[in-house]
Amino acid sequence: MDSLFNIVLFEPEIPQNTGSIGRMCVSTDTRLHLIKPLGFELTDKYLKRAGMDYWQYLDLTIYENWEDFLQRNPDAVLYFFSTKTEKSFWDCPYEKNSFLVFGSESKGLDPAMYEKYQDKLFTIPMTGKFHRSLNLACSTGIVLYEGLRRFQK
Repeated sequence: MDSLFNIVLFEPEIPQNTGSIGRMCVSTDTRLHLIKPLGFELTDKYLKRAGMDYWQYLDLTIYENWEDFLQRNPDAVLYFFSTKTEKSFWDCPYEKNSFLVFGSESKGLDPAMYEKYQDKLFTIPMTGKFHRSLNLACSTGIVLYEGLRRFQK
């Protein structure tokens, strides 16, 4: 089956999040793209534990930096997800084979991305009293499954 979507993690820091996201990608035939620097090694036991035995089936590509990603995916349709915007992920167009980009757990996206891609920036609404952001693995799941829902037959 061809992938409907690509998940891009920009400089992820927590191996358990990346492992869980990798497991979800295998379960949904979604490609995972990791952009260095990573806050862990790919041999990390926490990454493997969260990814379980799914990791061996993961369609994974690793990039040296954002420029490397752009050079290797010149026609990529990009959508970015962050707490630093007002536009809801429900308004995201979710085109087939688009790249859903998420920032690192502590820093988010690169500051230049917020300006350059502001028209392609979306957020997950949060209404609770005390919130900064959702866990990266949870956010990725929410966004990915909304996209998958739109393409259900």
